Amino acid sequence: MKIEEVKVIVTCPGRNYVLVKIVTDKGIYGVGEATLNGRELAVAKVLQEYVGPYLIGKDPNNIEDIWQELFRGTYWRGGPVLMTALSGVDMALWDIKGKIANLPVYSLLGGKTRNKVRAYLHCSGESFEETLKKCEKAIKNGCTALRVTTGTPGYPDAEASAEDMKRLMKSEKITKLWEPAPYMQMLPKLLKYLRQELGEEIDLIIDVHSRLNPIQACRLAKDIEKYKPFFIEDPIRPEFKDGLRLLRSHTTVPIAVGEHYFTKWNCLSLISEHLIDFLRIDVSHAGGITESKKIAAIAEAYSIDMAFHGPLDMSPIGHAANVHLDMSIPNFGIQEWVFHDPKVHEVFRGGPEYYNGYLTVPDEPGLGVDIDEKAAKKYKYKRSYLPTLRREDGSVWEW
Repeated sequence: MKIEEVKVIVTCPGRNYVLVKIVTDKGIYGVGEATLNGRELAVAKVLQEYVGPYLIGKDPNNIEDIWQELFRGTYWRGGPVLMTALSGVDMALWDIKGKIANLPVYSLLGGKTRNKVRAYLHCSGESFEETLKKCEKAIKNGCTALRVTTGTPGYPDAEASAEDMKRLMKSEKITKLWEPAPYMQMLPKLLKYLRQELGEEIDLIIDVHSRLNPIQACRLAKDIEKYKPFFIEDPIRPEFKDGLRLLRSHTTVPIAVGEHYFTKWNCLSLISEHLIDFLRIDVSHAGGITESKKIAAIAEAYSIDMAFHGPLDMSPIGHAANVHLDMSIPNFGIQEWVFHDPKVHEVFRGGPEYYNGYLTVPDEPGLGVDIDEKAAKKYKYKRSYLPTLRREDGSVWEW
């Protein structure tokens, strides 16, 4: 069996997605996720001009060899663009292998270690009361783990709203103001309020978006410790590993990072030095299923659980890869989950299924997701930008 064609599909059913479809000379094909939010066409060009032609004639069964050749063969290795392209190819090859074997991908990864995957949902509002309403709605839908946030007093909500996303998809640039002090005062109050209203049984997660420096993160973690958050996500920039050591020494709040990391080598010191409790790599940026499985195995040896990144800018293909990994690894922690725009389900058939707080994947061969190429063509690519944050003094800050 040989790879005969590599298709790159760029579509925008509400969000931009870059997809890889690898077709073999036997008619079997596989699909993969290669979306890099805000830099989609950079990845698409790499796939079209370099990676795709390079794959023609290769045996799709040799996943590890293809992974090594694409990773090492660039000489300048890693980075978000090249690793996202590699991730899309890797997922598509696993999808093909599953179809050849007539088995779901999780079975090829060692089989089930669980029957369903616990998920958490996003609950964000402009006020404490609005956030509570969204939490209560999610709880009625069976969810017992919630990522919570609300607007910072005196500033627009730094989270991108639905209206913001519409503007961004019209190629508008959005700049919002943000300051750490009001944010650090607000979060403990929000967690106190939600604990009083929801009780102790619901797990609460906060995502700091890497916006604090190490001392600020230490202070915030100490202030929220009494409310027992499930974890604090991305409290500081990933480059500040010394800051994570400082944070670890000052709090018992579980720490989760990883969506900015691209290879096992990036993650190694975080794992081996016990600087984190949950590793949140993105399977569509970190080298696909092949590399993510290896990273999870390293983390297992240090009692660190996986909580794979699962944002809106990941299509059902990437989410399926997440859940297949979750089903197969022993050190699964929790899975981020979002509900896509109905237009997304015109383009994609299949994928993970949410029910009562948990995710499953169908027992179909491969990843269990397919692309309707005709529907994908209907939704043309739209240039979009990530929002920008600035401080009151005009300086750029972390989005």
